[in-house]
Amino acid sequence: MSLLSKSAALAMGRRAASAVPRLGPHRLLHSRAPPQKDQAPWQLQTAVALDIDGVLVRGKRALDEGRRALLLLSGHNRLRRRIPFVLLTNGGGVSEADKAADISRLLGVEIQAEQVVLAHSPMRALASEYAQKHVLVVGGKQSRCAHIARACGFSNVSTPNDVVAWRPAAWPFMRPPAADMLSDPEGARRDYASDPFHAVMVLHDSFDFGRDLQIATDVLRSKGATLGSEFVNRQTVPLYMSNADLIFSNDYPRPRFGQGAYHVCLRAMWDALTAGAPLEYTLFGKPNKVQYQYAEHLFDQIALAAVPDADLAQVRASRRIFAIGDNPAADIAGANGAGWTSVLVRTGIFDGSSGANDATHPAHLVADHVEDAVNWIIESELSRCR
Repeated sequence: MSLLSKSAALAMGRRAASAVPRLGPHRLLHSRAPPQKDQAPWQLQTAVALDIDGVLVRGKRALDEGRRALLLLSGHNRLRRRIPFVLLTNGGGVSEADKAADISRLLGVEIQAEQVVLAHSPMRALASEYAQKHVLVVGGKQSRCAHIARACGFSNVSTPNDVVAWRPAAWPFMRPPAADMLSDPEGARRDYASDPFHAVMVLHDSFDFGRDLQIATDVLRSKGATLGSEFVNRQTVPLYMSNADLIFSNDYPRPRFGQGAYHVCLRAMWDALTAGAPLEYTLFGKPNKVQYQYAEHLFDQIALAAVPDADLAQVRASRRIFAIGDNPAADIAGANGAGWTSVLVRTGIFDGSSGANDATHPAHLVADHVEDAVNWIIESELSRCR
């Protein structure tokens, strides 16, 4: 893994924060105006980031505790105030708006796109360097991630399916992709032997490990990053990956492989093919710091939408951020590293017995489920914020 210098990491965080879309004034109440009867004022000294899978939902099934927890955060609590919250997930493969709509439908609580942080959300910052440069986008169903990449500012993208359509022998274990499976069905076909790549970006879980491993390693070790050229035992373009979760929780009774499983396979294949040459890569998603800087910027925007002339320095100094998650290696490790207060729930990957905590990444609190976690947050903030 490439270890960014402190200054480089901070610069990446600033670029990621600047890429956050602005909240429109219609999204949130301006607390200087009289609140509507059905809306409570804001509690800006408190903020909550919630994971989705294993916390609010299991697969496509909403957890009742998740619905009640969001209602508590929306003002139906002893504070009688709305508590700013965002959904901080290592999921991806969709836009923030689509994810917000999906969770709103499942839970019956309105979520805005500006409240969603996906694993690849901070990768928008890379568009300042790669807006016009040719990049390989890996992951997701068919061409969906190519469309997401374009929406994030990357205008010159190709996918593994595009490469197989160019030369089916590049991955002969599938039928040549139909036009509607390509990143640009109506566009002219590229000649990848003369159109070099400048980066590989893994935006979501692979839906065809073999194909995606083959095409990604081809790009990473082809001379001049043009396909079909000779292989060299060194990396020829940068590699960016959005989610290192080895496993995740859905409605199957045991965890499933996540995007991190693809990372493991890619590193193993690279090591075997290049006799151990180093593979440099930059990770996004939890538990990486850039994800938490991005979320903190969203909390800043919620504060400014509520109080347009707010002193952000003062808001940040008084604000306590809580993170609720089910994955100790991602949710809890990341929250602890960001200086947030971490809460681990037992409804997903972690299923420790009552009173148990994770030995490697212990949380500040372990709760049975997200509703208990939010109730604990509210009770702890009652005394602090009076």
